[in-house]
Amino acid sequence: MEPGEFRPLDEKSLIEYIKANPNLSSLLGNQLEELTIKEVGDGNLNFVYIVSSPTGSFVIKQAIPYIRCIGESWPMTKERAYFETLALKEHGRLCRDHVPEVYHFDRPMSLFAMRYLKPPHIILRKGLIAGVEYPLLAEHMSEYMAKTLFCTSLLYRSTTEHKKAVAEFCGNVELCRLTEQVVFSDPYKVSLYSRWTSPYLDRDAEAVREDNALKLEVAVLKSKFCERSQALIHGDLHTGSVMVTSDSTQVIDPEFAFYGPMGFDIGAFLGNLILAFFAQDGHSNEGNDRKLYKQWILRTIEDTWNLFQKKFTTLWNESSVGDAYLMAIYSTPDLQLLVQQNYIKDLFHDTLGFGAAKMIRRIVGVAHVEDFELIDDVIKRAYCERRALEFAKMLLKERCRFQTIDQVVSAIKEVPS
Repeated sequence: MEPGEFRPLDEKSLIEYIKANPNLSSLLGNQLEELTIKEVGDGNLNFVYIVSSPTGSFVIKQAIPYIRCIGESWPMTKERAYFETLALKEHGRLCRDHVPEVYHFDRPMSLFAMRYLKPPHIILRKGLIAGVEYPLLAEHMSEYMAKTLFCTSLLYRSTTEHKKAVAEFCGNVELCRLTEQVVFSDPYKVSLYSRWTSPYLDRDAEAVREDNALKLEVAVLKSKFCERSQALIHGDLHTGSVMVTSDSTQVIDPEFAFYGPMGFDIGAFLGNLILAFFAQDGHSNEGNDRKLYKQWILRTIEDTWNLFQKKFTTLWNESSVGDAYLMAIYSTPDLQLLVQQNYIKDLFHDTLGFGAAKMIRRIVGVAHVEDFELIDDVIKRAYCERRALEFAKMLLKERCRFQTIDQVVSAIKEVPS
């Protein structure tokens, strides 16, 4: 194989790759005799390896030219590794505490190396399934979202800077089109790859495909997703893209990153917390009914939005140097307050709509979530999924009647058993 050509790596060939790259070897203290490599990719798209020696460690992630969970019948660009690296570096620059450092990038190989988030770090989704509380989760995620979204928007940047960045990330169109398909299209039509807990949810899936009011609102959201270059969003900010301990929160896997609507990120995170809430009844047992844990999830949903709004507004008040709202025009405190209130209201409704769409696609679309999939009792799983689906459909269609996050939390509590 010629240098500069793509080749998929396995544990054996990865060792040779590391030996040929002094930068990577030095991260391991050049102690390659006792190297251990473990493939841990449990996602839908890529191969992920933990590489460690007695004196160092890192993670290698390689994109392959198809969707891993489907196979070569669904091709997918390897260039997603380039955009993931760009996003990690930019978001890491803006929020160093919550984004792991990138050490190495090889564009021809569609491969990068990043900091290994050592145990006890685990994927947040797994912690939610296990019923673990993370006291700093809302604080950390609100900080990450406020900083990355505000500082890559026109509230902070000039239109010249913004359009240059937008143009760069337009190259990630294949991943955007994948999102368009699996979030905004497949659940609402007969689709080859869509699935659900059959036969129990057959009628529910059909009802989604027949709900014209739902389709009209999904069209509005799809238009915003495709047309609004508001900020550099992660693009796939669910609870499987966050690693946590009791005092650390790290956001990973931004391969879907592009300049899109802010509410898509916030909604993805909150929507997946709502899915976790509805899944708890499937993980309860005689020793733990999960009622207290469900209350913690609802508090976290509420705290995440409220803290985000506070932090985002503070950044706006302290650093609004962008071209969106020129001080020469919006010069009085009263007018500035009105501008902020309108902006936040629109962002809140976007968040609810996108969050609901992400919930629906995880129940009747192609890629599901372990929160439900690990409920062994299929009847209980379908019960949990149906309650989540009914809430999501209502939230998507009626999102504009909600003015505060506590109203949303109240509506979650009122979903019939």
